[in-house]
Amino acid sequence: MDNEMTLTFLARSENEGLARIAVTSFMAQLDPTIEELSECKTIVSEAVSNAIIHGYANNPNGIVTVYAVRYGAEISVTIKDEGCGIENIEEAREPLFTTKPELERSGMGFTIMESFSDFLQVESVIGQGTIVTFTKQIMPIQTLVT
Repeated sequence: MDNEMTLTFLARSENEGLARIAVTSFMAQLDPTIEELSECKTIVSEAVSNAIIHGYANNPNGIVTVYAVRYGAEISVTIKDEGCGIENIEEAREPLFTTKPELERSGMGFTIMESFSDFLQVESVIGQGTIVTFTKQIMPIQTLVT
């Protein structure tokens, strides 16, 4: 491990931006491309908003934890909530599946996270919460130029 960070915040939608900025700032030391930054910001946004909307049902008193670690040119980020959990992870990962159609949720969150990450793992226990972990290999801009 080369570096790590932990960020804990209340499950409020305005803190989604805080999580995105913290993770992308943490990644900056790897000299990522704009595309890599954008992809990681999107993954973090999706996972944090899932924790807030689905895990805590918009209860602003829930706690979301973001943990990031860097191993060489790879970043691993874990987003954890202690909310209601996911009943069927396989079904939840299907494109267009949503448990909140009344909120006009598209059901594409996990699909987007999978497409932008090199690896995505989802663990969940009903009544105990959900842990989403993704990894992404960063190709430094300096390497791309040479």
